[in-house]
Amino acid sequence: MRVATDIGGTFTDLVFFDYDQKNKEVKNVEVSKASTTPGEFEKGILNAIDKINLDLSTIDFFAHGTTVVINAITERKGAKTALITTEGFRDVLEIARGTRPDLYNFNFKKEAPFVERYLRQEVKERINYLGEIITPIDETTVDKHIVEFIKEGVEAIAICFLHGYKNPIHEEKLANYIRTKYPQFEVISSYEVTREWREYERTSSTVLSAYVKPLATKYLNNLTHHLQKLGYKNDLYIMQSNGGITTVDDVKANPITLIESGPASGILGAVVLGKTIGKENLLVLDIGGTTAKCSLIENGTPKIVTTYNIEKTKTQAGFPILTPVIDIVEIGNGGGSIAWLDDGGKMRVGPKSAAANPGPSSYGQGGTHFTTTDANVVCNRIHKDYFLGGELKPDFNSIEKAAKPLCETLDMTMQEVARGVIRVANSNMINALKSVSVNKGYDPRDFTLVVIGGGGPMHGAYLAQELQMPEVIIPLNAGVFSAFGMLMSDLRRDYIRTDVMDLNEDKFSTLKAVFQEMKNEAVKAYERDSYLKEDIKFEYYLDLRYNGQEHSVKLGIPNLDDLKMDEIENNFHQLHKKRYAFSLKNTTIEIVNYHLVAEVIVNKPIIAKVTSKGNTIADALIVKEAVDFDEAGIHEANFYDRTKLEPGMTIEGPAIIVEQSTSTVVPPNHQFSIDAYANIIISKTK
Repeated sequence: MRVATDIGGTFTDLVFFDYDQKNKEVKNVEVSKASTTPGEFEKGILNAIDKINLDLSTIDFFAHGTTVVINAITERKGAKTALITTEGFRDVLEIARGTRPDLYNFNFKKEAPFVERYLRQEVKERINYLGEIITPIDETTVDKHIVEFIKEGVEAIAICFLHGYKNPIHEEKLANYIRTKYPQFEVISSYEVTREWREYERTSSTVLSAYVKPLATKYLNNLTHHLQKLGYKNDLYIMQSNGGITTVDDVKANPITLIESGPASGILGAVVLGKTIGKENLLVLDIGGTTAKCSLIENGTPKIVTTYNIEKTKTQAGFPILTPVIDIVEIGNGGGSIAWLDDGGKMRVGPKSAAANPGPSSYGQGGTHFTTTDANVVCNRIHKDYFLGGELKPDFNSIEKAAKPLCETLDMTMQEVARGVIRVANSNMINALKSVSVNKGYDPRDFTLVVIGGGGPMHGAYLAQELQMPEVIIPLNAGVFSAFGMLMSDLRRDYIRTDVMDLNEDKFSTLKAVFQEMKNEAVKAYERDSYLKEDIKFEYYLDLRYNGQEHSVKLGIPNLDDLKMDEIENNFHQLHKKRYAFSLKNTTIEIVNYHLVAEVIVNKPIIAKVTSKGNTIADALIVKEAVDFDEAGIHEANFYDRTKLEPGMTIEGPAIIVEQSTSTVVPPNHQFSIDAYANIIISKTK
């Protein structure tokens, strides 16, 4: 029996199923949804467990994804953090980069660093770019700084020395000294976060990991304690941003790996789904209560990046983080996104959200803003009897009060405002989908759109129509699909080393030696978790660039034992041309980074075909009511109960399909069918 929980900005989702370990088929699935509880996130999980009376003593495997790290950073609710760095480099964090995120936008500003200058201190030591020690470190000279940190109430200390990625000996020595002599601090060094170069990015990553370390440690300890009290006896696994799960101890050592914990699992679930139904080129859109996340999957493989930026906009530089993350674009557009008017009188939707508390005005819990969810209720795309799985009736008086300021300013009816909100929200999501496809050389028409999350099925058909995509897939339990994805994930650790050199056959022995060093490190780490070397599967990647370039592209190396120079060069030229529209075939290629992925395949269930229960379309029909489909007009639409829809059914729209965690909108001139795995497939009829 297996359980996964996913904490979002608005809801905490839980998926539970048991399966036959011989044929690996799922026998029973239950889902639960509870409001997220900011400040005490574990309460939301316990509430979701309590809703279905789950007995944790019967559970073999528990996976968990969380937004606790990203929330602490964006809300500035992390620990008071200090930074110790090489003498003369105290201000690297503040100098940052001189580039503007939008070249022609002169409103650009740098955000204040997470560590103020008086808490950034220097130590005499120096290692050069080759990893050679120039000036040895005397760790006892840091005592005077520690005394000041204690006075200032510092909880976490980040250590980042110049060229620590090449030789971490000084960082390791100082970290051990502080941990031994001053155990009250949470300490993290840059080499424990990343062995990739770029001094500002390394420092930023280390500081942010230190900033959330006390909070993440406390949270994970509390969660583990509560689960054990409820009878759970096995290890708790945590979803990382790289699309793999790992142990709690791993995450507590470097919590920044959780920066996109929840969204990554939804993408992994889509990968498994695509392989099951034979569609491996997917655009995945996950719309929750607070945000919408999208990613591209090509040939059954999600894109992984090792540099990730948070809070980066056209006017803000944001903060870089060097950690492997599935390439996800996230925008502030979810069910709880608030509609508002800018200074020019234009309608905007998001990024501010009503979140779980007070929630959209339709919840009747004190929300005073008109949101995307409210707009869908007004258009009757969410039926009043199936609102929040039928647990709550929409508060139409609150909706009218929230819409009134917009109606008066725009001189529109509430119905017209609702259409406008949905239209703007769809436009925002289309731009996000283009940013992971069109903007990177991919044609959306070659992909299938998979929509998940509580809001995804309500918008998917409109987005696919705009991007001319052939079909939309809404998986079973789409509203809690991110939690489901965790149960389909394997254990994963990423190792990255920077060692810049020309790519040629003479360097192949060096290349193999670097990968072997990382493989040895991976084997030791997994052995600590009681896994054998034979259990580990390795994947090899190189970050390559043309000589003279600043940035690189990541290329997979299929076989480390049989490297072919021509093959690597040709693959790089093709990849570079696809990404940047040109290649330079007579230019020297440089290796920048070596990237090793070490995975342990977890025994997990397969997505099984659904057995027909003999229901007819008439059995699934709930009611027929008028629904506003915006430009397509108001139509009488059939409302269907998804649990009674059978494989092989094909039904003409317009229609609304309701289930416990979401509603699916099938506009006029569309049809939907149910495949052998109970997925809803929406396509245009003309």
